[in-house]
Amino acid sequence: MIASVSGRVAALGPETAVIEVGGFGVAVMCGPGTLAGLSVGERATLATSLVVREDSLTLFGFGDEDEREVFEQLQKVSGVGPRLAQAALAVHSPDALRRAVAVEDLHALVQVPGIGRKGAQRLVLELKDKLGPPRGSGAGVQSVGADGSIVLPGSIGADWQGQVHQALLGLGWSPREADDAIAAVAGELTGADGETADIAVLLRSALRSLSRA
Repeated sequence: MIASVSGRVAALGPETAVIEVGGFGVAVMCGPGTLAGLSVGERATLATSLVVREDSLTLFGFGDEDEREVFEQLQKVSGVGPRLAQAALAVHSPDALRRAVAVEDLHALVQVPGIGRKGAQRLVLELKDKLGPPRGSGAGVQSVGADGSIVLPGSIGADWQGQVHQALLGLGWSPREADDAIAAVAGELTGADGETADIAVLLRSALRSLSRA
């Protein structure tokens, strides 16, 4: 098993990062939250999970070992493959998934593209004793203003719409649906007076707006 990769970020795409390791460029499939924390030319270390299929070897990358652990646990559920597990972590943080499973919050689980009510029930049934309780890391937590709008810890980068748009397309939404979700999120944002917005928070808000549509 390849547990991690570390090296200079050679390239970034909508779904992948290329990390230079020992003279080789290793392509790593990453979620939008992980990709948002990487910069071309900078060094990075990613926790990884190698998925082996008859016709392919795919390396998935994560910002920390907790995400990788939940990714691997999700795939033990019947009907859940690596793409669906990655989509779940794009919508919810590891602790948010633990909470949803622990309290049987099916509404939260069906926000993941590709998971319906029966799939959500199956996740609860098969993972209830495996994910464990929330670890209190605070990952994926966002503040909400008195008017219900999202309060981010920093200002919005110029390309946040492009990153969220590409992530939504990768999760199976149409270009029009992605545009509508981005417009909804842009109308909710407040408190942009810091340095960097959390793309993962923006994506989760966009997915919530789609689930309400």
